[in-house]
Amino acid sequence: MKSLLDLLGCKYPIIQGPIGELNDPKMVAAVSDAGGFGMLALGFITDIDKIKRMVAEVRALTDKPFGANLMIAMNPNNEAILEILAAAGVRTVTTSAGAPKKIYPRIKALGLNGLHVALAAPLAVKAVEAGADGVVVSGTESGGLRTTGPESTNMILIPLVCDQVQVPVVAAGGIADRRGYRAALALGAQGVQIGTAFLAAEESPASLAWKEAIVACADAGTTLLPVGSMAMRTIINAKLGELMARGEALGKAYNLADAGQAWRSGDFDLFPAGAGQVSALIRQIRPVREIIAEMVA
Repeated sequence: MKSLLDLLGCKYPIIQGPIGELNDPKMVAAVSDAGGFGMLALGFITDIDKIKRMVAEVRALTDKPFGANLMIAMNPNNEAILEILAAAGVRTVTTSAGAPKKIYPRIKALGLNGLHVALAAPLAVKAVEAGADGVVVSGTESGGLRTTGPESTNMILIPLVCDQVQVPVVAAGGIADRRGYRAALALGAQGVQIGTAFLAAEESPASLAWKEAIVACADAGTTLLPVGSMAMRTIINAKLGELMARGEALGKAYNLADAGQAWRSGDFDLFPAGAGQVSALIRQIRPVREIIAEMVA
């Protein structure tokens, strides 16, 4: 079994969460240059020429390893994207949102390593059986899209998965500093995936209003907002808090299609700011290099 650092090829076992709004080559390069593993989020991008440009831009900005995330069920061009990544010298990708067995034969044929994102232990086991070289375990405290059913926190999920698979496990969710990083390693993970903390970084292309919403988020300041058959973890603002207090059907109050516009403009009444529970621990906007240095100190 290869270690996580063998798979990634970077200095520290810290992966940038593949958030679409962080899809900036400068941000990816900043994470890689700081010793982490920068990631492009290619789940919803079908324009092959655009992907070629993004990959080339990252490669021009850093000579350090970086990767990309592919959403299996969301993008019909995944095989072409994998070929672009392989040709650019990318060694490792992550996959999510779909059955791994559909794409791992191609990943292996191109000589790439793959880590699959799993929200539950049985799904992690299936991913390894399908050929994944490792798994990213995302507990219920994570930001981003979640299921609407019962889920475990990383305190339970990480050791549970580590007991059942013989590949590197990466912890995602609830990690923003050295305490969370060390806790994840103590639970059996070989590394971490960081989303919200990087979202609030100086180099992040996220709007200042979004970063400030993360910094201002208090304990228990997020909730799972229903969006169709899934849920999105968001920061509770005044409007959302009022709707919750009145017992409104939150799934009818917001449209996920408005999220991008809301997050870019800071209009969180249109759609609340997405973030993980760890927002409550993030107290300032800092450079990526400082975030990573503190984490591994």
